[in-house]
Amino acid sequence: MELVKQNFSIKDLEHLSGIKAHTIRIWEKRYNILTPDRTSTNIRTYDSSNLQKILNIAFLNEHGYKISRISKLSEEEIGKMVKRITASSSVENRAVNAFKMAMIDFDEGLFNRTYASLEEEKSFQEIFQEVFLPLLGEIGTLWQTDTIKPIHEHYIVELIREKLYLNIAAVKQEVTPDPDTLYVLFLPKNEIHDVGLLYINYQLLLNGKTSVFLGPNLPISNLKYLLEKNDNIIFMSYSTIEPHDIQEFINEFQDEICKEKPRKLFLFGNRVRQFEEKKKSLPANVKFFPSIQEFVRTL
Repeated sequence: MELVKQNFSIKDLEHLSGIKAHTIRIWEKRYNILTPDRTSTNIRTYDSSNLQKILNIAFLNEHGYKISRISKLSEEEIGKMVKRITASSSVENRAVNAFKMAMIDFDEGLFNRTYASLEEEKSFQEIFQEVFLPLLGEIGTLWQTDTIKPIHEHYIVELIREKLYLNIAAVKQEVTPDPDTLYVLFLPKNEIHDVGLLYINYQLLLNGKTSVFLGPNLPISNLKYLLEKNDNIIFMSYSTIEPHDIQEFINEFQDEICKEKPRKLFLFGNRVRQFEEKKKSLPANVKFFPSIQEFVRTL
């Protein structure tokens, strides 16, 4: 696939590498580490090769190499040094940077090579928790700072989603679920960010639970039809951007689903976290998990 050419501002490099723009300017002037183009108004712009180089420099700098030494190395020598010092403790950071480059360049080959390399040493759940979750967190920040566009987020999330579906299918072939408790996973109306909930579904299946994954944008009123299938249900939902009013969402769940008796509702995601931080109380049948890992530890 032909790579998509892109230009980056110095603030973009700061957000992607973690190195302050002021520091990049100093290094550029003193050590000539990057070769930016300039616009007609004399503003620096950087291409993908400059981005890759600053990511490698940031990696070496984090591992104790001074910029005065790094600047004397060729790009090939920098790449070799990065590979040489990459140890198990830093594999995750290196993979996150590689996935970011794959996202920026729409490079599925780089994504798959990086993933295959991780698979040699890690299980899928380790890859997701140690690499994909931090990556998704960084992507959210990059999107909010306008360093990347929605198209970049959609691209990398779709590749991660493909890996989730593959591993979910594999688990279904290997594990026989316990039918006693039914876990029902759904996203609220207008919520489309389903990767976190998909991973929760993977973990449920891996631990022998029976689940029904209903996907995004589901009206709560539709859930009551499942009460006829199993009386022992735990409902689970993940809120990244919707609903705007969590209290209203909980009230609707109580009214629609808990008329006969309280039903458990497990909540995840940033919107619920913000709700909790405002010291809002949850009903006894509703529980919020600050992280997916915390929930996984209960299985």
